[in-house]
Amino acid sequence: MTKPLSELLAAAAERSVPVVCGITDEQLGHPTPCSEYDVRGLTNHLFHVMVNFQFLAAKKEADFSATPDYVGQGDWRAAFEKETAALVKAWAEPGAEEGTSGAMGLPAATVGRMALDDLTVHAWDLARATGQDYTPDPVVVAEAFRSCEELAPTGRKMGAFGEDFPLPDGGAGASDLDRLLALIGRDPGWQRP
Repeated sequence: MTKPLSELLAAAAERSVPVVCGITDEQLGHPTPCSEYDVRGLTNHLFHVMVNFQFLAAKKEADFSATPDYVGQGDWRAAFEKETAALVKAWAEPGAEEGTSGAMGLPAATVGRMALDDLTVHAWDLARATGQDYTPDPVVVAEAFRSCEELAPTGRKMGAFGEDFPLPDGGAGASDLDRLLALIGRDPGWQRP
């Protein structure tokens, strides 16, 4: 990794949190590029990642069996910002990136990068779905691409990633973000219907 994971997460959060906080109540039913979710469902999923990956940073068990409706609870935008800051702090703790974490027994650094990947890609999904501008930090995109490239075979088997999306001219001239999105099965040109 080019930087400590907590620094990468902080850089990702700086650009992703405003997208989530910019979602209006009227946009919650909009479709997203992550086809199994609408905006509400994807926001709840991302919120759940922010909460559970704090436990994984501390080498505790996380519960992904059901996703609560965070969006239906009070000032969920402020709560998302708070949980994202707590995630960054959790991965900055000494030893967070060492050893293994989670039920799958993956290296902790790999688990932490999964949170980075989700925060980066799902912010793009939500920005596209709600018509917001979003330009992730280039260093974050490069790290997320390396991470997703490593995780892609397993991610596809588990249904977390789609098949490679074909880029024009085989990806020649594509941005790093477009290459990342295509790698996990997203159409970088997706527009809300």
